[in-house]
Amino acid sequence: MLLNLHVKNLALIKEAEVDFHEGLNIMTGETGAGKSIIIGSVNIALGGKISKDIIRNGADYALVELVFETKSDEARRFFEENDLPWEDGQVIISRKLTNTKNVIKVNGETVPVSILRELASLLMDIHGQHDNESLLKTSKHLSMLDEYGGGEVAALKKQISDLFYEYRKIKEKCASFTGDEEERRREISFLEFEVKEIEEAELKSGEDEELEEEYKRMSNAEKITTSLGEAYELIDGEDGSVRELIGRAVKNIGDLLSYDERIEELYQAVSDIEALCTDFTRELADYMEDTAFDGERFEYIEKRLDFINRLKLKYGKSMEEIQKHKEEAQKKLEFYENYEEEKEKAFAKLQEVEKELGKLCDGLTEIRKRAGEAIRKNIIKALKDLNFLEVQFDVEFKKNEGFTANGNDNVQFLISTNPGEVLKPLSKVASGGELSRIMLGFKSLLAGKDNVETLIFDEIDTGISGRTAQMVSEKLKEISKKHQVICITHLPQIASMADSHYLIEKTVIEGKTVTRIGEITEERSVEEIARMLGGAKITETVMESAREMKKMAGEM
Repeated sequence: MLLNLHVKNLALIKEAEVDFHEGLNIMTGETGAGKSIIIGSVNIALGGKISKDIIRNGADYALVELVFETKSDEARRFFEENDLPWEDGQVIISRKLTNTKNVIKVNGETVPVSILRELASLLMDIHGQHDNESLLKTSKHLSMLDEYGGGEVAALKKQISDLFYEYRKIKEKCASFTGDEEERRREISFLEFEVKEIEEAELKSGEDEELEEEYKRMSNAEKITTSLGEAYELIDGEDGSVRELIGRAVKNIGDLLSYDERIEELYQAVSDIEALCTDFTRELADYMEDTAFDGERFEYIEKRLDFINRLKLKYGKSMEEIQKHKEEAQKKLEFYENYEEEKEKAFAKLQEVEKELGKLCDGLTEIRKRAGEAIRKNIIKALKDLNFLEVQFDVEFKKNEGFTANGNDNVQFLISTNPGEVLKPLSKVASGGELSRIMLGFKSLLAGKDNVETLIFDEIDTGISGRTAQMVSEKLKEISKKHQVICITHLPQIASMADSHYLIEKTVIEGKTVTRIGEITEERSVEEIARMLGGAKITETVMESAREMKKMAGEM
């Protein structure tokens, strides 16, 4: 569940920190106090979109931090799979925003927003003001049905998804057998030419690099020979060469050896230099002999490099890519050589997979229909609990023409909210207030099916009042017995049910508007409920009504 929310420099919030508790956490406040900012900050922390002006005016950054405590095995596995530190069920999510940066951390580790959103779905379910409209989309109906179906549906959908991927590949392969015989012959001829050309080239790994090095050397043979010849003459020529001069130095120092023992070291050093000169000139002479220009060899290298470069232009930028092209061409040739056999095998495999996929989809349909019947019965009960007196509900199934990764079912929820009316799609029947209650009914059903520990409802009370409002509050209380529920409301009936009550207020501090939130006492909660009941003028009668509502809620 969500333990703590810390917000700094976000919109109208200078800094706010809230501790949440188990059960039903209710947030109330005057219209325009900034209730939406609180939920908005949670959304931002969990990977929601951000606007450019979200940072408080005059601040350098905005920060939102959430602290969760979870017992979810699924969450633990998520941390392990993504190499994130698992802190005995404590999850700290922070998101820091500047004008240029967006830094997200989970338990101190920086993560991308995609990972954050995936984690968020395991920790919290946020139902915003506009989510009711999703009930009008039939695609949402199927996902809700599958969610209710639980692990049995999920397991079969995984099988179908894996097999559908194979099915799509086989179908694409079958589609490739549509060319005519003449086209195939042309393709075979072309591929044979490519394979033969590459094979006859007898390419060797690294050959191009070796030839290019040799070509560069032979292209500059004259310059190399001239410069090295001059160097040889300087070191080992007949008149005044380095080697001759060093030889004289060796003789002169050698004549002094009997006079001082220390001269031995000098003599050895100059002797080593003489030996190095001898070795160098020998190696230099050998190199000059080896690099003698060979016109025939030069012509061969030039032609070979031109040929290799032409192959590179046609088949790849490197020797490895050319060989890879040959291997791919050989595979295609094998395919064409066994065309009819391969075609027969592909279509036979397609029929086999289609049959298996059909069985799996039929099995999924049966499971979905059982889940649909359970939803039908339970949602009617849930909706009656929410003051739908004569409600009828059904799940309509239709088959799609083809397969998808989710099977081949098309599902639509039908409802009748008045006696004598036929069942119709939700989009043609339900009003705004009815959609809110229907969604709450579904949430109450799904709450017992998933492992999400925290549910947030942002103004689930839209378009309702009176007895209906009371019944909605009772349903929220029921959900909060198994889940932590955080709810923003304008209705005193819902506020009275609070296990923990938070007041959101807007004030002016030092000439700037500031939104503040804090948990309030039992007595202060009664006063806030009275305000919601009585408006501007709060009489003792209104206060007594608020006390009575709070007392009755406590007895539930």
